[in-house]
Parts: sequence; structure tokens; C-alpha cells
Amino acid sequence: MHLAKGLEFRAVVVMACDDGVLPLQSRIEAVADEAELDEVFDTERHLLYVACTRAREHLLVTGVSPGSEYIQDLRQQSH
Repeated sequence: MHLAKGLEFRAVVVMACDDGVLPLQSRIEAVADEAELDEVFDTERHLLYVACTRAREHLLVTGVSPGSEYIQDLRQQSH
């Protein structure tokens, strides 16, 4: 997802949008304070948004249950 910024593709697949993967659990556990935790959440949410908006025609987002809490955010933004 880090490499997708500024690019555009006909089809995009964003994989492993699972709880614990997005946001990455190891990043959450490494934070020192609440402000840093907020920054991690915002950064991870933004990365998913950027990756999903690179698709011109087709977007497939995959994951296993429980899915990332950010998937609901994407659904709300698309309406």
C-alpha cells in the first residue's frame, strides 16, 4: 500500500484486510503514548484508503473474519 500513492490501475486487489493485520498489531503494541497510537491508526486508515482509490474500474478487498475495523470506514465513505 505504501507504493500505491500517485499511481492508478484498471484493477486493484487489497488483500488481508483482517483484524490484527490492518492496523498492524505490532505497530499498535510498539507505541509509547496515546498521541502516537492515534497517529498509527490514522496512518493505517489512510494507507488503506489510498490503496483502494487507485482502482479505476475494479476493486477487490479481501480478508478473513474478523475483518479490519477500517472496512466499515470504507463502506461509509463510498455512500
